[in-house]
Parts: sequence; structure tokens; C-alpha cells
Amino acid sequence: MRLIKNTTELIGIKDQNIIISLVFETDTHIEIQAKLDYPAPSCPHCQGKMIKYDFQRPSKIPLLEQAGTPTLLRLKKRRFQCKSCRRITVAKTSIVEKNCQISNLVRQKVSQLLTEKMSLTDIARRLRVSTSTVIRKLDQFTFKEHFDKLPRVMSWDEFGFKKSELAFVAQNYETNKLITILDNRRQTTIRNHFLKYPLKVRQKVQFITMDMSGAYIPLARRLFPNAEIIIDRFHIIQHLGRAFLKTRIAIMNQFDKKSLPYRALKNHWRLSRKLSCKSFHSKTFGQTLIPHEVVKKTLNFSEELANYYNLYQLLLFHFQEKRGDDFFELIEENISKANHYFKTVFRTFLKHKQYIKNALETDYSNSKLEATNKLIKDIKRLGFGFRNFINFKKRVFITLNIHKKRTYPVLSRC
Repeated sequence: MRLIKNTTELIGIKDQNIIISLVFETDTHIEIQAKLDYPAPSCPHCQGKMIKYDFQRPSKIPLLEQAGTPTLLRLKKRRFQCKSCRRITVAKTSIVEKNCQISNLVRQKVSQLLTEKMSLTDIARRLRVSTSTVIRKLDQFTFKEHFDKLPRVMSWDEFGFKKSELAFVAQNYETNKLITILDNRRQTTIRNHFLKYPLKVRQKVQFITMDMSGAYIPLARRLFPNAEIIIDRFHIIQHLGRAFLKTRIAIMNQFDKKSLPYRALKNHWRLSRKLSCKSFHSKTFGQTLIPHEVVKKTLNFSEELANYYNLYQLLLFHFQEKRGDDFFELIEENISKANHYFKTVFRTFLKHKQYIKNALETDYSNSKLEATNKLIKDIKRLGFGFRNFINFKKRVFITLNIHKKRTYPVLSRC
């Protein structure tokens, strides 16, 4: 046991009525022995005069860590007795609530750590409290939804909450703040939620970004009559990429598995996405080539694949250059002679022609919401999943919607 020179301010005790008598360090923690004592107040029951009676048994109150070591406060509280009604009253202090054994500093630290990417179990283990204490603190958070305001630009998407279950999320595009999270993405659930907003509020929404979900588009048109729907550009490129990928696989399977065309189409399919000028040794062709040469040699095995590759690259060029008219003109020219995979994608694009043009004419997309979905999945992964959707929703709102001030470390002078 080693005595420590102490001060109440160092360990966060601001109550002047607490007098520390002994502080010592053990192998596992630092223990502080103190008394809470002050002059007898008037009786809270009859306003009579009270006298000092005795001390309670020491209360075990965990404090914040000191230099990385757990700290425990053993506090003896003074008891007072009323001369008139003979009732017993216990002294009060600001460091802990009545009939509670956890300090307010620890409770504040729990609230702070709930805004970080930490599981409830890790928070409890770090602060030496029970998991139920952290859950009770989480239950105290309430988020009141205001149905009198909606952002000018909204983003809609979904994410996996449980196995085979998708939850709906809406976000303010300009501020990145979450608007709502619903436990499913059924049209009835989404419609009932947004109908809580008056029509005048819903008419102020100008743009809504989303993917090509068949459920979202007609619902958004009914709920927000003045809003323009924007299809996310990533999903448009994704549909084209999948069509070309399926075409390559279908053509590849026409060759013998041991033949050079089959191995070339199978091993070098990624080179059709991003082409660099850096040479590498191709085991398939047995020579050092640059990606452009590999693509050229691979496309020579199939004229059909070369035609679809040129079509795919030309569509990407028009899309990246935001030439909407040329993009759809090329689709209309080739839809009749395209294979099943490209024909399905082209029909989908023509069905959402105006929404895709909106994506090309504006700079809005679902990229910010996709980044938020990544953070939501991280929160779910840290907690090893959530059984209670309400607690999961609270945790997401606490972590993402509460503004945290950035602190800058002070460097010491050498």
C-alpha cells in the first residue's frame, strides 16, 4: 500500500463538504476514503431543528479513472435527526444522486461515450459499471420529431437491419442530418410517416435522390408533388456494368475451359474497368503487356464481345460527359439488337428517362447517404446486432445527429 498526496479538484470532487481522510493505491485500483459532513439544516418534513446523528455505512462510488487506474470513493454520509418529528435525514452531495451509487461524472461520461463508435458492453467495461446502467442511460435519450419542417433536398435509401429485413432511412442532403429511420421500407409505413407533415411543408421539398426502387418513385411523386426525383448516378453505372459482366460470362462459357480465350476472358475481366499505362507480366498470354494490349487481345477472341464493349464504353462516355440526349439516343438505336441483359437495362433506363436526365443536369446524388449507411452498419457491427429497433435508432441518432465539438490537444514546450 502506498499513500498518495491528493486534492479534491484533481479527482473531480467539487463539493467542499467532502473531506478526504485517506487515499491509497492497491494492485487493482485507487481507493479514496472520505466523509460528507456539514452543519445540521432544518427538517425537510416539519421545518424543525435537526441535530447531527451519526454516519452511514460507506457508500462505494466509482469515479473516473486517474492516470488510467480505476478509482473508487468510499464515502461516509452524515445523518441528521429532527428533534420534533424524530425523522432521520441523510446529507446530500452534488457528486451523486440520492439513493444512487454511481457518480454524476461517470453518468456524464456514459452519455459522452454513447456518441462514439463503442458498443454498450465496451462502455460498461471501460467505466466499471454494469451494462444495464449504460442501457438505462440510453433510454433517457429522447428525440422529438418536428413535423413542421423538411429540407429542400432529401435522400432516400435502405439498409439491412436484421436478416432478410431492410430498414428505411431519409437524410438531409445539405446538412447530412438524419430525418428519420423506419423499421421497414413498406410503402404504407413510409406514407404514414410523411403524411404527418402538412402539405405546405411537403411542397417545399424540391429534390429527392434515390435508387431505382420501384416502390420509392411513385410514392415520392404522390407525397411531394413539387419535388424532382433524381436517380443516383452510381446505380445507373452499376446496371450497365452488370449487363456487360453477364454478357462476358455468357460468351466466355461458349469456349472450352482449357482454351486460351476462356482463360483470357476469365482472368482479365477487371481490366475492362480501369486501364492504366503500367505494364505487367500476363501469365495467360505469357508476355509483358500493358492493360490496353490485354483488352485488345482479349476482345479479338469474340467480335460480339468487342461490339458490346464498345457500346458499354460509349455509354459511359456520354454519361460521364452529361450528354443525356446522346446517351438515350444510343440506347434507342441499340435496344432492338441488344441481348437480353442489355435490353433489360435499356428498358429500365427508358422507363426512368426523366429521372436519369435530372441526375445528369444536377449535382445531387445518394453518395452522402451511402456514407451514412456505412456508419450505421459500423454501429450495428459494434453492437453485434440489435434486437430492439428503438434502441438501435436511438444509438444511430446519438452518434450521427449530435454535434460533437472538436478538441485540439495542447502541446507541451520542451
